[in-house]
Amino acid sequence: MSVNRVTTRTVPGESDGVRTPLRGRDVELAFIEARLDALDRGEGGIIRVEGPVGIGRSRLLAEAAAAARRRGTRVFEGAANPGEPFVPLGPLLDGLLSGEEPLSGAVRLKDLATTPGQRFWLLQELGDRLRETARNGPLLVVLDDLQWCDDLTLLTFHTLAAGLSSHAILWVVAVRGGSVPSGVRTTLDRIRQAGAHELVIEALEDRAIARITEDVLGASPDPDVLRLAHRAEGVPQLLVELLGSLREAEVTIENGMAGLPAGPPAPRQLPSVERRLDQLSDGARELVQTAAAVGGTVTVALLAELLGRSPAALITAVRESLDADLLTESGDRLAFRHDLIREAVDAGLPLALRQALRRRAAGLPPGRAPADASEAERPAPRDAVETERLRTEAAELAATAPGPAAERSLKALELAGADAPERPRIIAETIPLLWQTGRAAQARELGATALAAGGLGPEDEALIRLALARLAVPFDFSEAVRQARAGAALPGISATAKGRLLAMLAVGLSMSGEHAAAEQVAAEAWETAAAAGDRAAEATLTTVRSAVSFHRMDLTEAFRQAERSAALADALGVSTSLWVPEALWHALLSNTTGRTAEALAVAEEGIRITGEQGRTAATRMWLMTRSRILLEAGRLADARADCEAASANDDPGPGNLADVTLRYVMLRVALHTGDRRTVRAYAAEARRMRSDGAPVVRHFGSWMLALTADFEGRPDRAMAELDEVMTSPAEDRPAYAGLVDPADAPVLVRLALRAGALERAVQAVAQAERRAALNPGLTFLAATAAHARGLLDNDLAPLVRAVRLYEDCPRVPARASALEDAGRKLAATRRSEAVPYFETALALYARAGAERDVARVRRRLRAAGVRKRPAPAGLDGAWPELTAAETRVVRLVARGLTNQQAAEELSLSPHTVSSHLRRAFTKLDVTSRTELTRLVTHRDSGE
Repeated sequence: MSVNRVTTRTVPGESDGVRTPLRGRDVELAFIEARLDALDRGEGGIIRVEGPVGIGRSRLLAEAAAAARRRGTRVFEGAANPGEPFVPLGPLLDGLLSGEEPLSGAVRLKDLATTPGQRFWLLQELGDRLRETARNGPLLVVLDDLQWCDDLTLLTFHTLAAGLSSHAILWVVAVRGGSVPSGVRTTLDRIRQAGAHELVIEALEDRAIARITEDVLGASPDPDVLRLAHRAEGVPQLLVELLGSLREAEVTIENGMAGLPAGPPAPRQLPSVERRLDQLSDGARELVQTAAAVGGTVTVALLAELLGRSPAALITAVRESLDADLLTESGDRLAFRHDLIREAVDAGLPLALRQALRRRAAGLPPGRAPADASEAERPAPRDAVETERLRTEAAELAATAPGPAAERSLKALELAGADAPERPRIIAETIPLLWQTGRAAQARELGATALAAGGLGPEDEALIRLALARLAVPFDFSEAVRQARAGAALPGISATAKGRLLAMLAVGLSMSGEHAAAEQVAAEAWETAAAAGDRAAEATLTTVRSAVSFHRMDLTEAFRQAERSAALADALGVSTSLWVPEALWHALLSNTTGRTAEALAVAEEGIRITGEQGRTAATRMWLMTRSRILLEAGRLADARADCEAASANDDPGPGNLADVTLRYVMLRVALHTGDRRTVRAYAAEARRMRSDGAPVVRHFGSWMLALTADFEGRPDRAMAELDEVMTSPAEDRPAYAGLVDPADAPVLVRLALRAGALERAVQAVAQAERRAALNPGLTFLAATAAHARGLLDNDLAPLVRAVRLYEDCPRVPARASALEDAGRKLAATRRSEAVPYFETALALYARAGAERDVARVRRRLRAAGVRKRPAPAGLDGAWPELTAAETRVVRLVARGLTNQQAAEELSLSPHTVSSHLRRAFTKLDVTSRTELTRLVTHRDSGE
């Protein structure tokens, strides 16, 4: 294995030697620029870039190197190549010792690398050379295609990267997503432990696809060309090659628009696919070509029959084709990673061979069938063929269009007879599709009926119970535990099924508060999943690890595991991920640790994607997540609108996670705004929640009732409501971030002090300070601990420290509360010094639309001698009745935008815009858009 320079590699975005601009990677480039800024300040580190073949990893690395050179940073670039002779340490040494400014001591380092027994001295020498070079200025070391690196390169890389972490050296490495050799996986785990940043490159969005199409073709694409471009599924390399093959012959440009006058082009070979085929062994190449000729998904048994070999003889070829990212596993079948790849492989085969393979695969060989033909080769009944076609289409559509996928799956179920052996599998495939499209009740009924009918084999029953556990876990943890436990106990089931059931059992136990049991089950699940090589179970179990770390108050580790879990689930795709809320947990944890902007970005992306794909249930959960984030960010009207939009969704299910969040957010908004009627309504909901069996619901009910009692001026009652939460064993407390949010610590202290429960206040402060001490890198936790301590000790110093720590924190209500408490303490002796604290708190509360808090702070200002009414910051004087969010919506609608257009402009959901508009109509006493437009024109003109 040797090295190619990045500048000579074929990377996505290049076609026939023409390099197109980098599109759709603004977020990734901004992240890299930020790390280069840190490098300029002397901060090194590691960036791991991951993504599938053709997604643009090498291009991003090249852009990073170019950006570093523009800054004057010294750059070393190396890369591994599977098609060249093996050279130990070649990828790294080539990058460090070649180019315009090689690392000093090149001859000695090469001698050490090729001399047996000199590994220790090589590492020492290489480390010393890098340290010496970094003293004269920052370094960027780029290493591409880590998955093809030899063991010595991997060892040297992760040892040096970790050992030189305090120096101004930034390592940027790229690795292919999916399956990688065990040595590479170990290296990735080690650099992750060393604090590596993970940058997962995803498929391009529609706007980037359109711009690249215009770049390649030299004109704006018409709808037919765009439809063709979308067949590349957002993979830049496939997109550029597909378009480049059409540019000269099949695309015409008229009036600045590129079109396809002859209709969709015939499939054609693509250079990158040819190169990947050439890198395969003869056996693997024949297997891939045969699968392409058959089309769709294909079983290993059928491929073995067509190739005249036993299935066992294909083990190496199948593994090689999967490792090359040409084929992927789809249940018990193989499928091409992208349909364009299948077409490109197929186009390279002679027509006669393609036709012969397809006839034989369909059970229709030329002439009569051989006398010894197996039953599998004979023509299947028409309904069975149609059923299989529908299942295949449903599987292909599941990731991007679950609605049509569900309809095809239901149709397949209808065609399959009651005694059809494939019926239980179709049921297991249909349940998650129904849930994702908002038909949870139908999904539950389908699964329950199949289980009640009996007669299922262990594997079939296990898969149905797994589907029901996946359905239940966002809503009813106890039901998820019941189904997963029953499924995992079935005898003789596959390792994959058992591993996934144990993973879901661990999730249900963890989210129910049974952390010790969850940890024990997770350990068994890890072993089972590892034996099966199941990445989906690994993603879910990583979430469990995060929840366990959260329970132990190690939020830094919890967040790291949550990031890894979300990245794994994202790489797998929603159709294969076991538990859709993996990314939801990541967003909630980001918010809990004070990363509000990051949490909001993740939630908004989740809403956008699930909305576009028609995943109704997932959209509802994302709305609930965003409502919580918006509440903590002080965007009360937006938070309430998200809750109302989510509540409009049909078939919400019995609800734990989503419904509890909705009720909690609505209550908190009502408390901030002084909406007594809503407070009373949700207090009644909280009492019902207290009787629920799930710990997360009981705890939330207690907390909501305590907040309500405090609102009503009954501190003793508030503490009585909290007794269950404060005194319950730690292992019974839920991992869900909503109850033990760090910002609740000052609130708990304040409640306890009002009720004279000093011991409870001391407990709350101790927990807040322990949490902050365990997570020294999270400023938000230090702020909440200082705030709580200042309240307990009635001490100005920690309160002022909390105010300072909150300055860069986007948690608006928490920051305003600290300012108010510091001002209150100052007002007792130095009234004039208290005024700036009160005025800043007032501005923050006013911007949030927290009318009750605004009124309270105004009273404090008057008591401090400020008679003139302060002007609230951030409010539009022309619209005193409306919140800032409602004002933005009103202005856009008055300009003629539809709800959908306004939603896109404001990065909100159409439901949220509708909720804002409905409230604005009521407040302004208008009944139509025409009246609203006239009112906006009148007020804005100042008439």
